[in-house]
Amino acid sequence: MPRPPAQTDLAVLGALSLAPMSGYRVRQEIVSTLGHFWTESFGQIYPALARLEARGDVGRDDAGRFTLTPAGRGRLRALLQTPPEIGPPRNGLLLRLFFGREAGRRTCLDLLAETEQEVTRRLAGLAETRATLDPTDPDERYALLTLSAGEHQGRATLAWIAETRAALESWPD
Repeated sequence: MPRPPAQTDLAVLGALSLAPMSGYRVRQEIVSTLGHFWTESFGQIYPALARLEARGDVGRDDAGRFTLTPAGRGRLRALLQTPPEIGPPRNGLLLRLFFGREAGRRTCLDLLAETEQEVTRRLAGLAETRATLDPTDPDERYALLTLSAGEHQGRATLAWIAETRAALESWPD
């Protein structure tokens, strides 16, 4: 299901609030700064940029980079004040575990191990990012709030994996 445009607009306008940039750079900024909790594809970003430019929320500088206009900054602030759009949950691991009887216990344990490795890798990346952020910087304080959420989610997932692994291993064949 496509993401509602308001959330994509928010992500794009937010990225452009940092600096003027190309559409490619907007995607890179979203991946590098928001990637632990948000993603946008090029297929979402370029239509959003065209839509925002047509609305007057985005302009272009002499180098052809997209820039946030005063109207765009106002739209960004308005979007930031709206409740987040919550989509239906999608968790591929839980989908597979739900039908785990068909997959078999060994497959389920392997899926848990793979997920555990991925979550551990992400937590290490968040720790690296945390080390680069300055808690006294007004902007970076907010980034630390979202980073903390990612850390909490990762630790909770690891605890759930340990509990689930123990349950699976305790069941008779």
